[in-house]
Amino acid sequence: MAEIKLTTVTFKGTAQQEAELRKVLAEIKASEHPSVMTALQRAQGIYGYLPIEVQTIIADEMGVSLEEVFGVATFYSQFTLNPKGQYAFGVCLGTACYVKGSGDIVAKLQECLDLKDGETSADGKYSIASTRCVGCCGLAPVMTVNDEVYGRLTVKDVPGIVAKYRAMQ
Repeated sequence: MAEIKLTTVTFKGTAQQEAELRKVLAEIKASEHPSVMTALQRAQGIYGYLPIEVQTIIADEMGVSLEEVFGVATFYSQFTLNPKGQYAFGVCLGTACYVKGSGDIVAKLQECLDLKDGETSADGKYSIASTRCVGCCGLAPVMTVNDEVYGRLTVKDVPGIVAKYRAMQ
């Protein structure tokens, strides 16, 4: 079974977000086919991720167990339990990228940021996520930082890219 990594970043949901979530959940419950999956999708749209506080609200409002909500949230790769950092680093581990060394890129990135895959720094500045194909196979291996794409990477490129984002602070 895959290890579930939870963040150490403090949840900072607002009253406005919670009100929006509760409104959405009431609409979902009143629909012809209410589902936890739809609730999670909409909640992630509101918060950007699914912290335990949000999962608890979903469970309570949908009348299901927290275990069921957590089970769905951790089964599907579209959901994330951790917030993305201000600078979200993603490394493609799709076939083309992987055979060209993206596993080594992830390892170097983890070393440079002192984070593990799936983690967000305590200050919320950086996060690392392994991804599947990003559609840039001709540029393999590929890393993204937010909406910026870096292709044809080598391990030697990683420290310079990290330094670029550290300098933006």
